Amino acid sequence: MKITLLQTDIAWANPEENIAHAEALLEKAQASDLLVMPEMWATGFAVAPKGIAEEEGNSMALRWMTQTTRTRNCAICGSLAIKDLDGSYRNRHYFVTPEGIAHYYDKHHLFRHGHEDREFTAGKEAVIVQWMGWRILLQTCYDLRFPVFSRYGRAGCFDAIIYVANWPEKRQLAWDTLLRARAIENQCYVVGVNRVGKDPACNYAGGSVVVDPIGHTMAECPEGEQSATLDIDIERLREMRRHFRVLDDRDTELLQCRS
Repeated sequence: MKITLLQTDIAWANPEENIAHAEALLEKAQASDLLVMPEMWATGFAVAPKGIAEEEGNSMALRWMTQTTRTRNCAICGSLAIKDLDGSYRNRHYFVTPEGIAHYYDKHHLFRHGHEDREFTAGKEAVIVQWMGWRILLQTCYDLRFPVFSRYGRAGCFDAIIYVANWPEKRQLAWDTLLRARAIENQCYVVGVNRVGKDPACNYAGGSVVVDPIGHTMAECPEGEQSATLDIDIERLREMRRHFRVLDDRDTELLQCRS
């Protein structure tokens, strides 16, 4: 499967301008099977979403994602600030296919330190999407700090994890380190796409990357607004798992702690 990372700057609360940013990157990118964009790529990390989040049934950004999958015959994923039909706000990670199917995962670990939990509603389930024979676990930003959520009861049930993020520059070392940890411990490919630029709260340095199941960097966008395209090989993954059977010894139940 060929993947393109779209590491964008994000204009605050301006979906139209952010779509233009994405289009400009796509004009230079190779054709691929899957395009991956950052967290809240259409608005910036809007922890106060009133007047910024788009309504589920009337989202310019989601319409663009759907149209792009059809014109480019590929899937596309990235998260949006969404006002759901029930009035709740969701940080919704969409995975849209050329058939017009919009799978989604609502971010489970809301970023309490940045007050995301005050107005957004957390998702209650993990989501694995099937695409081109791959099983892909969708995750969003702060989820990266919680390895049990990506592993317990599901390790071996997916082939790749996609993290979309607005991860600030001051914690860049954690981003770089934890992406590799998630790949190694789950014996899977990890795709992490972060933004660049700045918003009212933080500066962002990108560092978008694809990591293989043993922790090696396969492609990256070190800095600035740019894209990167690469192929990942599911047969290589399966052979690695057959040869070094770490997942056979994974924890399948939580143990009691004795002190």
